[in-house]
Amino acid sequence: MTVAAAPRRSNAVLAAFSGPCLPLAAFGVALPVTLPEFYATYVGLELGVVAAVFMAVRLIDIVFDPFIGWGMDKTRTRFGRYRPWMAISTPMLMLAAFMMFVVVQPGAPPIYLFGWLLFLYLGFSIGTLGQLGWAAVLAPQYDQRSRVYGWWQVFNIIGVVLILVLPTVVVQTGIGTYADGVRIMGWAIVIALPVTIGLAMIAVPEPVTAGDQPHGSLNAYLTLLKTPVVQKLLIADLLLGVAPGITGSLLFFFFGQIRGYDHTEAGLFMLFYFVAGLCGAPFWAWLATRVGKDRGLAIASLVSAVLYVGATLVPGGNFVLTAVVMFIAGLPYAAGLFLTRAMMADAGDQERFETGVDRTGLMLSILSATTKIGHVVALVPYLILQGVGFRAVPGLAGNSETALLTLQILFILVPGVLLVLASWALKNYPLTAARHNEIRQALDARDAEARA
Repeated sequence: MTVAAAPRRSNAVLAAFSGPCLPLAAFGVALPVTLPEFYATYVGLELGVVAAVFMAVRLIDIVFDPFIGWGMDKTRTRFGRYRPWMAISTPMLMLAAFMMFVVVQPGAPPIYLFGWLLFLYLGFSIGTLGQLGWAAVLAPQYDQRSRVYGWWQVFNIIGVVLILVLPTVVVQTGIGTYADGVRIMGWAIVIALPVTIGLAMIAVPEPVTAGDQPHGSLNAYLTLLKTPVVQKLLIADLLLGVAPGITGSLLFFFFGQIRGYDHTEAGLFMLFYFVAGLCGAPFWAWLATRVGKDRGLAIASLVSAVLYVGATLVPGGNFVLTAVVMFIAGLPYAAGLFLTRAMMADAGDQERFETGVDRTGLMLSILSATTKIGHVVALVPYLILQGVGFRAVPGLAGNSETALLTLQILFILVPGVLLVLASWALKNYPLTAARHNEIRQALDARDAEARA
Protein backbone atom coordinates (compact mmCIF):
# COMPACT_ATOMS: atom_id res chain seq x y z
CA MET A 1 0.00 0.00 0.00
CA THR A 2 1.46 3.38 -1.04
CA VAL A 3 1.21 6.07 1.62
CA ALA A 4 1.47 9.75 0.81
CA ALA A 5 4.45 11.47 2.37
CA ALA A 6 3.83 14.00 5.11
CA PRO A 7 3.83 17.58 3.81
CA ARG A 8 7.04 19.56 4.04
CA ARG A 9 6.31 22.56 6.24
CA SER A 10 7.22 25.95 4.83
CA ASN A 11 9.81 28.14 6.49
CA ALA A 12 7.07 30.66 7.33
CA VAL A 13 5.06 28.02 9.20
CA LEU A 14 8.13 26.81 11.07
CA ALA A 15 9.05 30.39 11.98
CA ALA A 16 5.55 31.03 13.35
CA PHE A 17 5.64 27.73 15.22
CA SER A 18 9.04 28.57 16.71
CA GLY A 19 8.05 32.10 17.75
CA PRO A 20 7.01 31.11 21.31
CA CYS A 21 10.60 29.93 21.83
CA LEU A 22 11.60 33.58 22.19
CA PRO A 23 9.92 34.16 25.59
CA LEU A 24 10.22 30.51 26.65
CA ALA A 25 13.96 30.58 25.99
CA ALA A 26 14.19 33.75 28.05
CA PHE A 27 12.86 31.74 30.97
CA GLY A 28 15.21 28.93 29.99
CA VAL A 29 18.29 31.11 30.48
CA ALA A 30 16.90 33.11 33.40
CA LEU A 31 16.11 30.06 35.54
CA PRO A 32 19.61 28.54 35.63
CA VAL A 33 21.68 31.70 35.04
CA THR A 34 20.07 35.09 35.71
CA LEU A 35 17.65 34.50 38.57
CA PRO A 36 19.91 32.56 40.99
CA GLU A 37 22.62 35.21 40.71
CA PHE A 38 20.04 38.05 40.81
CA TYR A 39 18.36 36.75 43.97
CA ALA A 40 21.75 36.13 45.61
CA THR A 41 23.18 39.58 44.89
CA TYR A 42 20.34 42.10 44.35
CA VAL A 43 17.60 40.56 46.53
CA GLY A 44 20.19 39.59 49.12
CA LEU A 45 19.45 35.94 49.85
CA GLU A 46 22.29 33.68 50.97
CA LEU A 47 23.90 31.69 48.16
CA GLY A 48 23.09 28.42 49.92
CA VAL A 49 19.47 29.47 50.43
CA VAL A 50 19.08 30.32 46.75
CA ALA A 51 20.56 26.96 45.74
CA ALA A 52 18.34 25.07 48.21
CA VAL A 53 15.16 26.84 47.02
CA PHE A 54 15.90 26.28 43.32
CA MET A 55 16.78 22.63 43.92
CA ALA A 56 13.66 22.00 46.02
CA VAL A 57 11.36 23.64 43.47
CA ARG A 58 12.91 21.76 40.57
CA LEU A 59 12.56 18.44 42.36
CA ILE A 60 8.88 19.19 43.01
CA ASP A 61 8.42 20.35 39.43
CA ILE A 62 9.80 17.06 38.11
CA VAL A 63 6.73 15.37 39.62
CA PHE A 64 4.51 17.66 37.54
CA ASP A 65 5.93 16.55 34.20
CA PRO A 66 4.55 12.99 33.90
CA PHE A 67 1.08 14.22 34.91
CA ILE A 68 1.23 17.03 32.35
CA GLY A 69 2.47 14.64 29.62
CA TRP A 70 -0.20 12.09 30.54
CA GLY A 71 -2.84 14.82 30.43
CA MET A 72 -1.70 15.93 26.99
CA ASP A 73 -1.90 12.38 25.68
CA LYS A 74 -5.49 12.22 26.98
CA THR A 75 -6.52 15.55 25.45
CA ARG A 76 -8.79 15.58 22.40
CA THR A 77 -10.25 18.93 21.29
CA ARG A 78 -11.16 20.50 17.98
CA PHE A 79 -8.24 22.89 18.52
CA GLY A 80 -5.79 19.98 18.79
CA ARG A 81 -4.09 18.11 21.59
CA TYR A 82 -1.22 20.46 22.46
CA ARG A 83 -2.36 23.97 21.53
CA PRO A 84 -4.89 24.27 24.40
CA TRP A 85 -2.11 23.55 26.88
CA MET A 86 0.06 26.28 25.41
CA ALA A 87 -2.86 28.68 25.74
CA ILE A 88 -3.22 27.74 29.43
CA SER A 89 0.46 28.38 30.08
CA THR A 90 0.41 31.92 28.68
CA PRO A 91 -1.29 33.84 31.54
CA MET A 92 0.53 31.71 34.11
CA LEU A 93 3.94 32.62 32.71
CA MET A 94 3.01 36.28 32.29
CA LEU A 95 2.08 36.55 35.97
CA ALA A 96 5.15 34.61 37.11
CA ALA A 97 7.49 36.84 35.06
CA PHE A 98 5.88 39.97 36.48
CA MET A 99 6.26 38.80 40.07
CA MET A 100 9.78 37.33 39.82
CA PHE A 101 11.45 39.92 37.59
CA VAL A 102 9.52 43.18 37.92
CA VAL A 103 8.05 43.67 41.40
CA VAL A 104 10.49 41.77 43.63
CA GLN A 105 12.44 44.00 46.01
CA PRO A 106 15.64 43.60 48.05
CA GLY A 107 14.93 41.76 51.28
CA ALA A 108 12.21 39.53 49.84
CA PRO A 109 12.02 36.34 51.95
CA PRO A 110 12.88 32.85 50.69
CA ILE A 111 9.19 31.88 50.70
CA TYR A 112 8.55 34.55 48.04
CA LEU A 113 11.18 32.98 45.80
CA PHE A 114 9.89 29.47 46.52
CA GLY A 115 6.21 30.19 45.82
CA TRP A 116 6.57 32.15 42.61
CA LEU A 117 9.37 29.94 41.31
CA LEU A 118 7.15 26.86 41.75
CA PHE A 119 4.30 28.61 39.91
CA LEU A 120 6.69 29.68 37.15
CA TYR A 121 8.01 26.15 36.68
CA LEU A 122 4.50 24.73 36.43
CA GLY A 123 3.60 27.16 33.65
CA PHE A 124 6.97 26.66 31.98
CA SER A 125 6.52 22.87 31.97
CA ILE A 126 3.08 23.17 30.40
CA GLY A 127 4.27 25.59 27.72
CA THR A 128 7.45 23.77 26.73
CA LEU A 129 5.89 20.29 26.74
CA GLY A 130 2.99 21.57 24.67
CA GLN A 131 5.30 23.02 22.04
CA LEU A 132 7.54 19.93 21.93
CA GLY A 133 4.54 17.63 21.49
CA TRP A 134 3.16 19.90 18.78
CA ALA A 135 6.52 19.68 16.97
CA ALA A 136 6.40 15.87 17.04
CA VAL A 137 3.13 15.76 15.08
CA LEU A 138 3.95 18.72 12.85
CA ALA A 139 6.58 16.71 10.95
CA PRO A 140 6.70 12.96 11.66
CA GLN A 141 9.41 12.00 9.15
CA TYR A 142 12.98 11.37 10.41
CA ASP A 143 14.85 14.13 8.55
CA GLN A 144 11.92 16.58 8.54
CA ARG A 145 11.68 16.21 12.29
CA SER A 146 15.33 17.26 12.57
CA ARG A 147 14.43 20.33 10.51
CA VAL A 148 11.47 21.26 12.76
CA TYR A 149 13.45 20.87 15.94
CA GLY A 150 16.35 22.70 14.29
CA TRP A 151 14.09 25.72 13.72
CA TRP A 152 12.86 25.32 17.29
CA GLN A 153 16.41 25.47 18.59
CA VAL A 154 17.42 28.43 16.41
CA PHE A 155 14.56 30.49 17.84
CA ASN A 156 15.48 29.31 21.32
CA ILE A 157 18.96 30.70 20.86
CA ILE A 158 17.63 33.94 19.37
CA GLY A 159 15.46 34.29 22.48
CA VAL A 160 18.45 33.65 24.70
CA VAL A 161 20.57 36.20 22.84
CA LEU A 162 17.89 38.89 22.94
CA ILE A 163 17.22 38.43 26.64
CA LEU A 164 20.93 38.44 27.49
CA VAL A 165 21.45 41.66 25.52
CA LEU A 166 18.80 43.58 27.46
CA PRO A 167 20.57 44.05 30.82
CA THR A 168 23.84 44.92 29.05
CA VAL A 169 22.11 47.48 26.81
CA VAL A 170 20.39 49.03 29.82
CA VAL A 171 23.69 49.42 31.68
CA GLN A 172 25.83 50.55 28.72
CA THR A 173 23.32 53.15 27.51
CA GLY A 174 22.87 54.59 31.00
CA ILE A 175 19.17 53.74 31.17
CA GLY A 176 19.62 52.05 34.51
CA THR A 177 21.44 49.49 36.60
CA TYR A 178 21.76 45.74 36.06
CA ALA A 179 18.72 45.27 38.32
CA ASP A 180 16.75 47.62 36.05
CA GLY A 181 17.86 45.47 33.13
CA VAL A 182 16.45 42.37 34.82
CA ARG A 183 13.12 44.17 35.34
CA ILE A 184 13.04 45.15 31.66
CA MET A 185 13.80 41.52 30.87
CA GLY A 186 10.63 40.58 32.77
CA TRP A 187 8.52 43.14 30.90
CA ALA A 188 9.86 41.84 27.57
CA ILE A 189 8.76 38.31 28.48
CA VAL A 190 5.31 39.50 29.60
CA ILE A 191 4.74 41.29 26.27
CA ALA A 192 6.21 38.60 24.01
CA LEU A 193 4.28 35.64 25.43
CA PRO A 194 0.75 36.46 24.16
CA VAL A 195 2.05 37.84 20.85
CA THR A 196 4.16 34.84 19.84
CA ILE A 197 1.88 32.12 21.17
CA GLY A 198 -1.15 33.82 19.63
CA LEU A 199 0.54 33.96 16.21
CA ALA A 200 1.47 30.28 16.44
CA MET A 201 -2.10 29.33 17.30
CA ILE A 202 -3.42 31.16 14.23
CA ALA A 203 -0.76 30.30 11.63
CA VAL A 204 0.35 26.74 12.44
CA PRO A 205 -1.78 23.60 12.02
CA GLU A 206 -1.74 20.73 14.47
CA PRO A 207 -2.22 17.39 12.68
CA VAL A 208 -4.15 14.79 14.66
CA THR A 209 -2.71 11.28 14.87
CA ALA A 210 -5.17 8.94 13.22
CA GLY A 211 -5.93 5.38 14.19
CA ASP A 212 -4.48 5.25 17.70
CA GLN A 213 -6.28 7.01 20.52
CA PRO A 214 -3.95 8.99 22.79
CA HIS A 215 -4.28 7.01 25.98
CA GLY A 216 -2.24 5.14 28.51
CA SER A 217 -1.58 5.12 32.23
CA LEU A 218 0.94 6.70 34.52
CA ASN A 219 2.41 3.23 35.07
CA ALA A 220 3.73 3.57 31.53
CA TYR A 221 6.19 6.12 32.90
CA LEU A 222 8.29 3.44 34.60
CA THR A 223 7.82 0.99 31.74
CA LEU A 224 9.26 3.45 29.26
CA LEU A 225 12.34 3.92 31.42
CA LYS A 226 13.27 0.29 30.78
CA THR A 227 13.55 0.60 26.99
CA PRO A 228 17.14 0.86 25.63
CA VAL A 229 16.38 3.84 23.39
CA VAL A 230 14.86 5.87 26.21
CA GLN A 231 17.58 4.91 28.67
CA LYS A 232 20.38 6.07 26.40
CA LEU A 233 18.56 9.29 25.56
CA LEU A 234 17.90 10.12 29.20
CA ILE A 235 21.49 9.48 30.27
CA ALA A 236 22.83 11.61 27.43
CA ASP A 237 20.31 14.38 28.07
CA LEU A 238 21.08 14.40 31.79
CA LEU A 239 24.80 14.80 31.15
CA LEU A 240 24.22 17.39 28.42
CA GLY A 241 21.96 19.33 30.78
CA VAL A 242 24.30 19.34 33.78
CA ALA A 243 27.33 20.54 31.80
CA PRO A 244 25.93 23.86 30.50
CA GLY A 245 23.92 24.25 33.70
CA ILE A 246 27.15 24.38 35.70
CA THR A 247 28.63 26.78 33.16
CA GLY A 248 25.66 29.11 33.39
CA SER A 249 25.38 29.06 37.17
CA LEU A 250 29.09 29.81 37.73
CA LEU A 251 29.91 31.97 34.69
CA PHE A 252 29.70 35.38 36.38
CA PHE A 253 31.70 34.15 39.38
CA PHE A 254 34.42 32.55 37.21
CA PHE A 255 34.96 35.42 34.80
CA GLY A 256 34.61 37.99 37.56
CA GLN A 257 36.74 36.53 40.34
CA ILE A 258 39.14 34.31 38.34
CA ARG A 259 39.64 36.15 35.05
CA GLY A 260 39.02 39.70 36.30
CA TYR A 261 36.20 40.79 33.97
CA ASP A 262 33.21 42.85 35.09
CA HIS A 263 29.58 41.73 35.00
CA THR A 264 28.89 43.26 31.59
CA GLU A 265 31.94 41.66 29.99
CA ALA A 266 31.04 38.26 31.44
CA GLY A 267 27.52 38.68 30.08
CA LEU A 268 28.97 39.41 26.65
CA PHE A 269 31.01 36.19 26.76
CA MET A 270 27.80 34.30 27.40
CA LEU A 271 26.15 36.22 24.58
CA PHE A 272 28.90 35.27 22.12
CA TYR A 273 28.61 31.65 23.23
CA PHE A 274 24.88 31.54 22.46
CA VAL A 275 25.23 33.46 19.19
CA ALA A 276 27.73 30.82 18.11
CA GLY A 277 25.14 28.16 18.98
CA LEU A 278 22.74 29.94 16.63
CA CYS A 279 25.35 29.94 13.87
CA GLY A 280 26.25 26.31 14.40
CA ALA A 281 22.71 24.89 14.64
CA PRO A 282 22.13 24.52 10.87
CA PHE A 283 25.35 22.55 10.53
CA TRP A 284 24.42 20.05 13.24
CA ALA A 285 20.93 19.65 11.76
CA TRP A 286 22.56 18.96 8.38
CA LEU A 287 25.07 16.52 9.89
CA ALA A 288 22.24 14.62 11.59
CA THR A 289 20.65 13.97 8.19
CA ARG A 290 23.95 12.58 6.90
CA VAL A 291 25.21 10.41 9.76
CA GLY A 292 22.07 10.03 11.88
CA LYS A 293 20.94 12.01 14.90
CA ASP A 294 22.74 9.78 17.41
CA ARG A 295 26.13 9.99 15.70
CA GLY A 296 25.71 13.69 15.02
CA LEU A 297 24.98 14.31 18.69
CA ALA A 298 27.93 12.16 19.83
CA ILE A 299 30.30 14.08 17.55
CA ALA A 300 28.91 17.43 18.73
CA SER A 301 29.41 16.42 22.39
CA LEU A 302 33.05 15.50 21.87
CA VAL A 303 33.78 18.64 19.89
CA SER A 304 32.04 20.72 22.54
CA ALA A 305 34.14 19.19 25.33
CA VAL A 306 37.42 20.00 23.58
CA LEU A 307 36.43 23.54 22.60
CA TYR A 308 34.93 24.39 25.99
CA VAL A 309 37.92 23.31 28.06
CA GLY A 310 40.25 25.09 25.67
CA ALA A 311 38.26 28.32 25.88
CA THR A 312 38.05 28.36 29.68
CA LEU A 313 41.80 27.87 30.03
CA VAL A 314 42.56 31.15 28.20
CA PRO A 315 44.05 33.64 30.71
CA GLY A 316 42.25 36.85 31.58
CA GLY A 317 43.22 40.34 30.49
CA ASN A 318 42.40 40.00 26.80
CA PHE A 319 38.69 40.59 26.19
CA VAL A 320 38.83 40.09 22.42
CA LEU A 321 40.68 36.77 22.62
CA THR A 322 38.33 35.44 25.30
CA ALA A 323 35.30 36.55 23.28
CA VAL A 324 36.62 34.74 20.19
CA VAL A 325 37.35 31.46 21.96
CA MET A 326 33.97 31.56 23.76
CA PHE A 327 32.29 32.04 20.39
CA ILE A 328 34.14 29.04 18.95
CA ALA A 329 33.28 26.96 22.03
CA GLY A 330 29.60 27.73 21.54
CA LEU A 331 29.33 26.40 17.98
CA PRO A 332 28.20 22.89 19.08
CA TYR A 333 25.96 24.23 21.88
CA ALA A 334 22.61 23.82 20.11
CA ALA A 335 23.06 20.22 18.98
CA GLY A 336 22.24 18.53 22.27
CA LEU A 337 19.12 20.56 22.92
CA PHE A 338 17.28 19.97 19.67
CA LEU A 339 18.61 16.54 18.66
CA THR A 340 17.61 14.87 21.93
CA ARG A 341 14.05 16.21 21.50
CA ALA A 342 13.87 15.01 17.91
CA MET A 343 15.24 11.61 18.95
CA MET A 344 12.66 11.26 21.72
CA ALA A 345 9.90 12.08 19.23
CA ASP A 346 11.29 9.27 17.05
CA ALA A 347 11.18 7.00 20.10
CA GLY A 348 7.52 7.99 20.53
CA ASP A 349 6.83 6.63 17.04
CA GLN A 350 8.53 3.37 18.00
CA GLU A 351 6.41 3.12 21.15
CA ARG A 352 3.20 3.69 19.19
CA PHE A 353 4.26 1.12 16.60
CA GLU A 354 5.02 -1.54 19.20
CA THR A 355 2.15 -0.96 21.64
CA GLY A 356 -0.54 0.85 19.66
CA VAL A 357 -0.54 3.57 22.33
CA ASP A 358 0.41 7.18 21.63
CA ARG A 359 2.55 8.33 24.56
CA THR A 360 4.44 11.14 22.83
CA GLY A 361 3.49 13.69 25.48
CA LEU A 362 4.48 11.35 28.28
CA MET A 363 7.82 10.53 26.65
CA LEU A 364 8.68 14.18 26.10
CA SER A 365 7.76 14.82 29.72
CA ILE A 366 10.29 12.18 30.78
CA LEU A 367 12.96 14.00 28.80
CA SER A 368 11.87 17.30 30.33
CA ALA A 369 12.12 15.77 33.79
CA THR A 370 15.64 14.58 33.04
CA THR A 371 16.63 18.06 31.91
CA LYS A 372 15.31 19.47 35.17
CA ILE A 373 17.21 16.89 37.18
CA GLY A 374 20.25 18.12 35.31
CA HIS A 375 19.45 21.68 36.37
CA VAL A 376 19.14 20.54 39.98
CA VAL A 377 22.50 18.78 39.85
CA ALA A 378 23.99 21.86 38.19
CA LEU A 379 23.28 23.81 41.39
CA VAL A 380 25.25 21.39 43.56
CA PRO A 381 28.39 23.52 42.91
CA TYR A 382 26.68 26.35 44.82
CA LEU A 383 26.55 24.11 47.89
CA ILE A 384 30.14 22.94 47.35
CA LEU A 385 31.34 26.53 47.04
CA GLN A 386 29.51 27.56 50.19
CA GLY A 387 31.13 24.59 51.92
CA VAL A 388 34.61 25.87 51.09
CA GLY A 389 33.74 29.41 52.15
CA PHE A 390 33.15 31.00 48.75
CA ARG A 391 31.20 34.27 48.76
CA ALA A 392 29.20 35.65 45.83
CA VAL A 393 30.14 39.16 47.00
CA PRO A 394 33.64 38.56 48.37
CA GLY A 395 34.25 41.89 50.07
CA LEU A 396 37.64 43.56 50.49
CA ALA A 397 39.45 40.42 51.67
CA GLY A 398 38.32 38.40 48.65
CA ASN A 399 37.81 34.64 48.55
CA SER A 400 40.42 32.14 49.72
CA GLU A 401 42.75 30.30 47.34
CA THR A 402 40.93 27.04 48.13
CA ALA A 403 37.57 28.58 47.24
CA LEU A 404 38.89 30.00 43.97
CA LEU A 405 40.58 26.72 43.01
CA THR A 406 37.35 24.86 43.70
CA LEU A 407 35.49 27.32 41.48
CA GLN A 408 37.94 26.69 38.62
CA ILE A 409 37.67 22.91 38.90
CA LEU A 410 33.88 23.06 38.91
CA PHE A 411 33.71 25.48 35.99
CA ILE A 412 36.40 24.05 33.69
CA LEU A 413 36.94 20.35 34.35
CA VAL A 414 33.52 19.04 35.37
CA PRO A 415 31.54 20.23 32.30
CA GLY A 416 34.25 18.91 29.96
CA VAL A 417 34.14 15.43 31.51
CA LEU A 418 30.33 15.37 31.41
CA LEU A 419 30.27 16.20 27.70
CA VAL A 420 32.65 13.33 26.92
CA LEU A 421 30.49 10.94 28.95
CA ALA A 422 27.41 12.07 27.02
CA SER A 423 29.05 11.10 23.76
CA TRP A 424 29.99 7.70 25.18
CA ALA A 425 26.42 7.10 26.41
CA LEU A 426 25.12 7.19 22.81
CA LYS A 427 27.28 4.27 21.71
CA ASN A 428 25.25 1.53 19.92
CA TYR A 429 22.09 3.64 19.86
CA PRO A 430 19.45 1.27 18.38
CA LEU A 431 16.89 3.58 16.69
CA THR A 432 18.68 4.39 13.44
CA ALA A 433 17.31 6.41 10.54
CA ALA A 434 16.62 3.23 8.53
CA ARG A 435 14.72 1.62 11.41
CA HIS A 436 12.68 4.76 12.03
CA ASN A 437 11.74 5.02 8.34
CA GLU A 438 10.42 1.45 8.47
CA ILE A 439 8.37 2.32 11.55
CA ARG A 440 6.95 5.47 9.93
CA GLN A 441 5.90 3.58 6.81
CA ALA A 442 4.06 1.04 8.94
CA LEU A 443 2.40 3.75 11.04
CA ASP A 444 1.37 5.76 7.99
CA ALA A 445 -0.18 2.65 6.44
CA ARG A 446 -2.03 1.90 9.68
CA ASP A 447 -3.28 5.49 9.92
CA ALA A 448 -4.43 5.43 6.29
CA GLU A 449 -6.44 2.27 6.95
CA ALA A 450 -7.99 3.86 10.04
CA ARG A 451 -9.09 6.89 8.01
CA ALA A 452 -10.59 4.65 5.36
